[in-house]
This record gives sequence, C-alpha cells and structure tokens, in this order.
Amino acid sequence: MTALVGATAPDALALYIHWPFCVSKCPYCDFNSHVRDSVDQDRWRAALLADMAHEAALLPGRKVGSIFFGGGTPSLMPPATVAALIDAADRHWGLEPACEITLEANPSSVEAARFADIARAGVNRVSLGLQALDDSALAFLGRAHSVDEGLAALATAQAAFARVSFDLIYARPGQSLAAWEAELARAIGFGTEHLSLYQLTVEPGTRFATLAAKGDLVIPGEDDAADLFELTRTLTAAAGLPAYEISNHARPGAESRHNLTYWRYRDYAGIGPGAHGRRGGLATVRHKKPENWLAAVDRNAHGLSAEDALTPHESATEALVMGLRMAEGVDLGRVAALAGGEAPIDRKAMWLLQVQGLATLEDERLRITETGMPVLEAILREIVTN
Repeated sequence: MTALVGATAPDALALYIHWPFCVSKCPYCDFNSHVRDSVDQDRWRAALLADMAHEAALLPGRKVGSIFFGGGTPSLMPPATVAALIDAADRHWGLEPACEITLEANPSSVEAARFADIARAGVNRVSLGLQALDDSALAFLGRAHSVDEGLAALATAQAAFARVSFDLIYARPGQSLAAWEAELARAIGFGTEHLSLYQLTVEPGTRFATLAAKGDLVIPGEDDAADLFELTRTLTAAAGLPAYEISNHARPGAESRHNLTYWRYRDYAGIGPGAHGRRGGLATVRHKKPENWLAAVDRNAHGLSAEDALTPHESATEALVMGLRMAEGVDLGRVAALAGGEAPIDRKAMWLLQVQGLATLEDERLRITETGMPVLEAILREIVTN
C-alpha cells in the first residue's frame, strides 16, 4: 500500500488513461464504454504504451503529479498492464513523490479480488462505483452488484489502498428526502475521505433517455432536486466532508488531485479511446471507438484524431466554466491573462448575481455561493460572454 506524502507541484502534469470496456452498459451511462466478447490484452497494453510514448515526446520536461485510470471499467485491466503503464509514465516523465494514482473500480467480488495486485502495481487511490445502498435502486440503475457485495468490496478497498472514494447517484425516481438522508448518513459512516455524489440526469443516447421519451421514466423535478442537493451539502459539511466542487466532497487535504488539475485548468495528457487533453494551448482528442483508436495506433503510433489550437477567448472561457464549479472559485485576473485582455464575463450580470446572493467577488476571485450552486448552469449562461 503506497502512502501519499506532501502535495503536487502547481505545474505538475496530470495523465488520464482510458480503458473503454465494461461487462455491461448501464442505462444512465453516456461515457465512452463498450461491451466486447473478448479483448486482446497484449495488443491493448502495447497500444496504450505507444499512445503514451507519443504524448510524452510532445510534453517533455514535466513531472507527473497524478495518473487517473478511467473508463469504462479499469478494474477489468490486468494488474500487469496497470503496472506497465505506471512504469512507462515514470520513465517518460518521472513521477512526483506525492503522485496520486487513481483507478476507477466496480464493486464486484471478481474485481475486488484484484485490488491487492492493483495496489502492488502502484495504484494508491481507488474510486469505487457503489452508486446506491439499496438493492432495488441498484437493479434500476442496471448495476450487477448487490449492496452486500459492494460493501464487501469497499472493505477490501479500504484495506488495500491508502485513499478510497466512492460514488453514489441520488435524485432517483420517487426518492424522498428522508430516504436519501438515511442512505447518505450510512455512506458517511463508512469513513472514507472522499465522496462523489451525483444527481441522476437523463443523458442523450442512453437507455434512460429512450424510457424518458416514452414517459416511462420520470426523475425528480427542479424543486425536489434542489432540496436533495441542499440536504446533501448540509449532511456532508456537518460530517467534515464539505463540497469542494459541485458534486465532490472531501476531508480537507483529501480532494482528488487529478480532478483539481481539470478544474483549475492546468495541462493534462489523455491517452486511450476518446481521451481528451490540454497540451500547451492545444485541445487534443483521441479516436472514440475502441477499434478505430486501435487501428490509428497501429497506423500512426498514436490514437489522436484531432489537435486544435484554442483561441485565447476559448481558453479563458474553459477556465472560467471549470473554475466556477469549485468552492474556491476562480481568479478573474488569471482568466483575463488567458484571454489576453478582459475576462469573458458580463460584469453587470456578475454584479446582479452578487446582489441576489448567488455569487461573491473579493480581490478578483469570483465564487458561487451555496445558494447559487444548485443553479450553476443557469448562472454560467448569464455571465459567460461569447
């Protein structure tokens, strides 16, 4: 079990590695995940290593502060592949002493049996997709595990890894405030340092979208969802797990260092199918379909499908939109520097938000208040200029 000591440097690089395969496709999921009868593990390992080598050649002289294995279901990866990718990142860039290495995992007993080997491979943080603590809710969400199986996997993870987070989905159809309060209180009681708590949303192209279009799925309305959101923030804050981002809660110092790189708008490299990156003002994206990505790597020794130069306005807008998700807010001076002039923000609209108690501005740091967070998307539409 690897312990994390200290913090990563502000200019450290974040590395995202996408593993696109799942045992089954959940009805709410719009991620780049795919079900395949078989996977050529040796070929996939070689392709991911080649994709990483290409990215490393374009980003020299950096240390890696975090690695995140996302998916899909990365806990389906052979631990030897995980180890090979971590070792390659260390060879190409060098890992900071406090490098955070996270792997997303499903809480099945089969995958939990691999946790010790995954930890020995170098992973020091796991993000577990529990999603619910109710068997009927898990069936509704299309999850293959039971509550008991999920909690057994959580206990195994807590024994194997230095840091553990898990996900829950709330605002499910018919979910009452009392039911969510009891479920969240139980979740908090497991003692993890980090929780990712997401409201159920109906994403285009998912099975849930098809059901919603036919009227067979109705999720809580805006008022009910706002009440559930407020309850979530209240309970987690009282338990010492305040929201540091709109859907993420952590004990102070236990925030996801990798995700903070995104929200603070710093460079990150993305490899694997559909992975995005930000490299020195370029937006990079890999081929999305696994077979297309694999063919591209065979052909070009990388899986890139596009590298687009971002305009100063685009960079500033991205920094603003990402930064306002966080409790710490965003430094408008930095946003203005990215823009090469004025920050892309409507000052009159920003002033009105302050009057309404939805935002604060102090020393050019703009923050969304607790009152404003439930309507963040509407706020962004009001204040971000084209």
